[in-house]
Amino acid sequence: MQPNDNQSSPQNTNPDPQNTDGAVNLIRQKISGLYAGEPNPKEEIIDANEAGRHRSRHQNFMYELSTSGKSLAEIQTAWHNYYIGLPDKEKHAVWQEFYQMHGTAPHLASPEATQEKPKAEAPQAAHHSTAKPKETNPRSVADVRSQLLSKVVGKGGKLSKKQHVHSLLFGLAMGMAMLVFLLFGFFNERFVAPFVTPSRTVSSTPIIIDPNSTVVGTDPKVIIPKINVEIPVVYDQTSIDESAIQKSLEQGVVHYSTTASPGQKGNTVIFGHSSNNIFNKGKYKFAFVLLSHLEVGDTFTLTKDGKQYVYKIYEKKIVKPNDISVLSPVADKTATATLITCDPPGTSLNRLIVIGEQISPDPATDVESTAINTDRQPSIVPSNAPSLWYRFTRWLSN
Repeated sequence: MQPNDNQSSPQNTNPDPQNTDGAVNLIRQKISGLYAGEPNPKEEIIDANEAGRHRSRHQNFMYELSTSGKSLAEIQTAWHNYYIGLPDKEKHAVWQEFYQMHGTAPHLASPEATQEKPKAEAPQAAHHSTAKPKETNPRSVADVRSQLLSKVVGKGGKLSKKQHVHSLLFGLAMGMAMLVFLLFGFFNERFVAPFVTPSRTVSSTPIIIDPNSTVVGTDPKVIIPKINVEIPVVYDQTSIDESAIQKSLEQGVVHYSTTASPGQKGNTVIFGHSSNNIFNKGKYKFAFVLLSHLEVGDTFTLTKDGKQYVYKIYEKKIVKPNDISVLSPVADKTATATLITCDPPGTSLNRLIVIGEQISPDPATDVESTAINTDRQPSIVPSNAPSLWYRFTRWLSN
């Protein structure tokens, strides 16, 4: 192949150091030389002969040259002039035919072809070509899988010590998160109770009671100023069954139907939750959670039928759930009110009893009790609702 016209001679590739444009000229010369190369004419002649009837326009041109009787030098010159006159797209097509005929990618061209064309021409042709070179080193699925495993797991398909530690820590963290979730779900009444006050769920305004006030609402309530409690009282629950009482506790605190009502002689018993599972129904789960803060001498009020009855606490105690004597009238007291809740909050182990004596209006004005008389006595004092854990274990046993 004859030298290309626009290829630089050795003396032209070294610009004068004093010339400020030398570096720019050198770059231009190099680029010109890179794009001026063409496929080896000898290889093109062989390819044109092998293509037979399926020759392309460029291969047909070379075939006619090779059969014209011209010398090799004349063929090389004619081929060079033909190639440099082609537009870039046609030049790329010539190179692509060359690669396909030789079954190789640009960077794997034969030594002879590499010597005849500049090195940068092949990557440019490959970049603009839409045809894909043949794969020279295909890998099986098993090889790819093995390589991926070696990267992820390590050599030999075994976890490193660091990976073992990370897996262990991740497992422990997930286990702890699940344990905390289960504990909170089953026993949140114990965890939440110390942080909840009735004022946050019932009223944010401190309650000031004037026993002499005659303005009283029609809704029955229990009002405890010291712990900022104002909660509805359910008086229409006539059953003493535990399930019925638990249902009514979703609406407030419950008056025990076998005891006297406010304004009547005897002992008025009011029961409320100290703490309950937050997943249970009702918004009065923590009604009496602060009942233990009351002391002898404190007061609370019951309102019913537009009247208010004020009681002064004279006794506070903790009893067992089966001590039903707290439901009975108190000896030597005309009218009392007993507030009952579970203790400790969130459990049903014991009952906290707070008893107050009526101080307003005068107990002498009270009427006889109209409490429901029943021969059936409860076995225990009402309790908190069954815990989620109790329900779960009972469901498993059934």
